Amino acid sequence: MKKKLVSFMALAAASALALTACGSGDAGSEASGSPGGDKKELTIGVFAGWDEGIAVSNLWKSILDKEGYDVTLTTADAAPVFTGITTGDFDMTMDVWLPDTHKTYLEKYGDKMQELGTWNENAKLTVAVNKDADITSLDELASKADMFDNRIVGIDPGAGLTAAMKDRVIPEYGLDKMEFVTSSTTAMLTQLKKATTDGDNIAVTLWRPHWAYDAFPIKDLEDPKGALGAAEHISTYGSLTFKDDFPTVAGWMKDFKMDDEKLFSLENAMFNQDETQDYGPIVEKWIGENQEWVDSLTAKK
Repeated sequence: MKKKLVSFMALAAASALALTACGSGDAGSEASGSPGGDKKELTIGVFAGWDEGIAVSNLWKSILDKEGYDVTLTTADAAPVFTGITTGDFDMTMDVWLPDTHKTYLEKYGDKMQELGTWNENAKLTVAVNKDADITSLDELASKADMFDNRIVGIDPGAGLTAAMKDRVIPEYGLDKMEFVTSSTTAMLTQLKKATTDGDNIAVTLWRPHWAYDAFPIKDLEDPKGALGAAEHISTYGSLTFKDDFPTVAGWMKDFKMDDEKLFSLENAMFNQDETQDYGPIVEKWIGENQEWVDSLTAKK
């Protein structure tokens, strides 16, 4: 979710090259091995820096490759991915957040693409603390600030989550006397790891889905005033011809659901174990550990 929280610079030339490189070309040819008369070659646009989208896209690449498809993952900024869906350069993307995060893109491109399915309905901004902290809600935090050394550890100064904290959460919950430390997501996670390892209390800004929920003993503070906004859902969108080009995959996308626990587990394996972007072997290992569930995703109903 990093991209939705941080204002990245446009990928400009790199994105343009990505779109040119991943053009469909002969990708419309029907597969000899893909099921149901689906076309063989399928390109998934992946938002750069959005861990949950990277995770599920790599998961489905592995699944679809085994089913006889030739799947290409192409990473780009959100804008060129949405544009690519409308032009046919990408067949689908799996990380569309609604109703708020990607609202402007849907307003602009919504009539040139189609929703294929919603796979997660618990995407939201959070303030999290160590699980054994004697607190359950943000409206308790001001009175228990000493427990956390009067600090809330945030992420990037320019992130949307940081703005939400400064503009709404801190004033609405009377947290202005607490120090709100901002630096980077990496720095926040480093402090979170150290505190939970040492048995210390810590309060951090976070979001769901994120692998930290699988890696560390933490819990979300309730937000009774709704200052962090309502939960969103994450959906897969495809080109207007997707259901005709890939009827079998479209059926799988319609039925695909992934709860927080499985998603956190996959993300943790991919992003918190080794410093690598060669996710194939990691995903394969995770699939082997969750084989029954993975098999159910493409099982005949």
